[in-house]
Amino acid sequence: MGIAKRIIPCLDVKDGETVKGTNFVDLRHAGDPVELGKAYSKAGADELVYLDINASFEGRKTFADMVTKVAQEINIPFTVGGGINELQDVERLLYAGADKVSVNSAAIRHPELIEQIAQRFGSQVCVCAIDARLDEDGWHCYLKGGRERTERGLFEWAKEAQERGAGEILFTSMNHDGVKNGYANEALAQLADSLSIPIIASGGAGNKRHFLDAFTIGHADAALAASVFHFGEIPIPELKRYLKTEGVDVRL
Repeated sequence: MGIAKRIIPCLDVKDGETVKGTNFVDLRHAGDPVELGKAYSKAGADELVYLDINASFEGRKTFADMVTKVAQEINIPFTVGGGINELQDVERLLYAGADKVSVNSAAIRHPELIEQIAQRFGSQVCVCAIDARLDEDGWHCYLKGGRERTERGLFEWAKEAQERGAGEILFTSMNHDGVKNGYANEALAQLADSLSIPIIASGGAGNKRHFLDAFTIGHADAALAASVFHFGEIPIPELKRYLKTEGVDVRL
């Protein structure tokens, strides 16, 4: 048996509220981030991800305060991201109680940030989040919550992130985000087969089969989702029992 596959609810936080959108826009409210985190921890989630979705261009002291509250209420690891531009940001969030940090826009602009985080706090702390879209000329990475296209290709950037010391890749397919038609399994499999660090699938979960496909076709190490959990469409205990019966190694 390999390492158990992980189920990770993702909470996008805006102005202290959990929100969820489709293709990165059309946000609707999904509840209090601390209470939701507590409920997911009790329901058997393996980890949580909290993303301050406006942090790349807004101030965010309130987010660090929320991280402290989450840390006091849950007993599973959680990652926080959004607007992390330098080591001081990482330090502040880890000090507030986070287990890992997720870097995205700043890492593409300044790839040495990944090395600095890994050297200072260890690779296990550094999750490199990649928002990518399949355009006519291939998979491209995007910045600022999907607003700005870069010329970085998904696969070469993921490889560089690993080489610089990232401990995990969190890959969100913008084409699939919130659409609920399944994950980008071909791209996931290509990432998983070319890298040695864990790959977290994000974007596209609509039913239990989609999670199964992410693990079996996409070779992902973890599957992240938001709306299907936030709005009660797929209870985590039910999802894990289903995956277990399908032969996927999960922690029940």
